[in-house]
Amino acid sequence: MTITEQPGADLPLQQQERVVIRFAGDSGDGMQITGNQFTSTSAFVGNDLATLPDFPAEIRAPAGTRPGVSGFQIHFSSADIHTPGDAPDVLVVMNPAALAVNLTDLKPGGMVIANTGNFKATDLKKARLDKNPLEDGSLDGYRVIEVDINDRVARALEDSPLSAKEVQRCKNFFALGIMYWLYSRPLEPTLNWLAEKFAKRPEVAEANQKALRAGFNSGDIHEMFQGRYEVAKCDVLPKGRYRNIMGNQSLSIGLVAGAELAGLKLFLGSYPITPASDILHQLSAYKHHGVFTFQAEDEIAAICSALGASFNGYLGVTTTSGPGVALKTEAMGLAVSTELPLVIVNIQRAGPSTGMPTKVEQADLLQAVFGRNGEAPMPVLACATPSDAFETAIEACRIAVQYMTPVMLLSDNYIANGSEPWRLPELDSLEPFPTEFRTEAEGYKPYSRNGKLARPWVKPGTPGLEHRIGGLEKENISGNISYDPDNHQLMTTLRNDKVMGVRDSIPKPEVHGPESGDLLVVGWGCTYGAITGGCQNMRARGASVANVHLRHVWPLPHGLNDLFSNYKRVLVPELNMGQLARILRSEYPKHEILSYMKVEGRPFTTTDVMAKIREIQEQV
Repeated sequence: MTITEQPGADLPLQQQERVVIRFAGDSGDGMQITGNQFTSTSAFVGNDLATLPDFPAEIRAPAGTRPGVSGFQIHFSSADIHTPGDAPDVLVVMNPAALAVNLTDLKPGGMVIANTGNFKATDLKKARLDKNPLEDGSLDGYRVIEVDINDRVARALEDSPLSAKEVQRCKNFFALGIMYWLYSRPLEPTLNWLAEKFAKRPEVAEANQKALRAGFNSGDIHEMFQGRYEVAKCDVLPKGRYRNIMGNQSLSIGLVAGAELAGLKLFLGSYPITPASDILHQLSAYKHHGVFTFQAEDEIAAICSALGASFNGYLGVTTTSGPGVALKTEAMGLAVSTELPLVIVNIQRAGPSTGMPTKVEQADLLQAVFGRNGEAPMPVLACATPSDAFETAIEACRIAVQYMTPVMLLSDNYIANGSEPWRLPELDSLEPFPTEFRTEAEGYKPYSRNGKLARPWVKPGTPGLEHRIGGLEKENISGNISYDPDNHQLMTTLRNDKVMGVRDSIPKPEVHGPESGDLLVVGWGCTYGAITGGCQNMRARGASVANVHLRHVWPLPHGLNDLFSNYKRVLVPELNMGQLARILRSEYPKHEILSYMKVEGRPFTTTDVMAKIREIQEQV
């Protein structure tokens, strides 16, 4: 770290490559807004970044209690990064509960910025603390900055027409102003956002803007810090136009793009469920792109409406999370039987049942691959990062319409609510896969098949192409209802062969690291960042380790058996009890496949992956 003088300032400006900050407070303290604004401003500055919002599961837990703590972590850097960071360098806490919940994650010697205005005896009692951690020596290993944000906001807004309660709602922007000053961030993006956000209530916009400036100025006036920091613009990312994007936003745009590339209109049938609801919100704003959205009365109605839309020549999509997938399974089987294109989006969360709705888990993989009655195969894809959700959604649309099959797209809470810079694609680089509807009556048979084993797609009402579809088994070619045992065997085999044939249209996954060696780390979904960072760090330390990430988790790509043969062991880190590892062991029984499991409702860190690799090295 180098130190230079900032022009016009008395304090030294310290250059840092990367910083991890976590904002934490009560669920009503606006920590998500604070984190999102710091994220947007860092994207404006040109940093690479990754975020990890952490919501309480309760809609409104008692104020000041540990279950009510809301957090937002951001990792911003002048270099290429892959995760929201293993541990915060700075922890900004608005009350004792936030400190108690998050302190163990803070780096040794890290900085705590505490709002002392909420550390009174009643606040400590709500947080189940017998002593004040600001006074009992428990923070001796950290650098502690104590600020009575409540009082300073009240002083800054003495002339505001807002009530005392409304004034205190501005304290998150005071805290944000402190962090903007400390890390040399500009105020203008947030000032402009506030003006637009509260255009109909200018007094609220002005109060929050004033609180933001007051927090920024307090860095100089109150001399709380020994220096300021700067994280330069990231120049290592590929050249292009970028925007900051969250996973659900990216996935939504990918679905719209996929429908456009297929030459179809998009229909979304959905029922609100955490953490998938934002896709419904997002797509409802795209009516000018030919998108139709329907908020159904329940999960079953949602998927059946989407399947009905597909029958009528739309690209049907339904979105949900694990509990909703459980309710949709019969209709998914109907989609398999009717052989209609349908994209089923599962934004996974911790289970079972309602589980921990706002926490991350990858435990729906076996449900996605096998979780339906009868032999009901369908392709399953998983996005790896917020920006990758765009391309994965397009790929799910392609497979659905080219193979006339339902496709499940897996994301999760970590990807859905996380954000990162997204390089806007060149439109010419997006390869169309136009849909062809059957219009010729001569020789038409409802269950005839093309080279991909896909049956013809016919819009209802097309003259001479009247036909029946449904959940009862169909006779091959004719589509008549059939109970013939040989026909059922044939149709079951055809449907399975069609899905397995998808692997002929997907690439072999890219291997990072040596082409052969001691260990291959295989990941899917949100483990991408931790695996990539951990393996890069271990290779830099001389470890013989490579990594590969699977977008297509069923059917598995060609070439994995030969790939696994190049390494002594295969390690599979995943946020479940070893579901992909089970599939790989069943498909490739000759290889030593190790499972690394985690079900804490929290993602893997780079440190986790590195520690596991070291453990395996020591066993050799």
